[in-house]
Amino acid sequence: MARIIAIANQKGGVGKTTTSVNLAASLAVMENRVLLVDCDPQANTTSSLGFDQQKLKSNLYTALCGRSNFEDALLPTAIPYLSLLPSTTDLVGMEIELVDKMLREYYLADLLGPAVENYDYVILDCPPSLGLITINTLCASHEVLIPLQCEFFALEGIFKLMKTYEQVRKRLNKELKILGVLLTMYDARNKLARQVRAEAERCFPGKILETVVPRNVRLSEAPSHGKTIINYDIRSKGAEAYLDLAREVVKRKASA
Repeated sequence: MARIIAIANQKGGVGKTTTSVNLAASLAVMENRVLLVDCDPQANTTSSLGFDQQKLKSNLYTALCGRSNFEDALLPTAIPYLSLLPSTTDLVGMEIELVDKMLREYYLADLLGPAVENYDYVILDCPPSLGLITINTLCASHEVLIPLQCEFFALEGIFKLMKTYEQVRKRLNKELKILGVLLTMYDARNKLARQVRAEAERCFPGKILETVVPRNVRLSEAPSHGKTIINYDIRSKGAEAYLDLAREVVKRKASA
């Protein structure tokens, strides 16, 4: 049975897509069967893997709407064991279409039902918002991994997400748990980054992951080449960090 992990933080620019893509790739190179789902209408995860959203006839939106089969929307990637359920900007319309639907929070969970048996991990890249699409990802997931950029105001986004998490857990998905908080874009030479790390550890005791993702040029370059950091430069500090993260995720148990 797959572990379904949402990568969530409604603040943009914290490393959600980078983490989604490279954690999925790292789990896959460990020969885990991984499905990466792009739940963001910006479709950055899709383009990061080298796919042109304009050429995709089947995608997450068409699958959710019943216009295509789940299996037809899946794409193989350059990494064995890793498949992608891509997104396009059409997904923006899903927020409006779901508003008056019964059980609107569970459309994604219903769609992903078959995937549970066919994969070891399902990684969901959430949009930078707390709308219905994000609520759907939280209702479909077993665990939440929260990227935290080590910069000013970063913790504010987590506090807002935690409120949403508590509401979802109380009313919609009692099985949802926190996998951990991942520090991203960390530079130990930067005093502010060290302060944010210390404050995060104080506010979320026991939930800060041991793995820390550093600022890394190669990580920034990889998406523009349509590659994960594993394909682009496996010897880079960024690749090392995400391989470490994958190993930690495999071993770590989520908590409420």
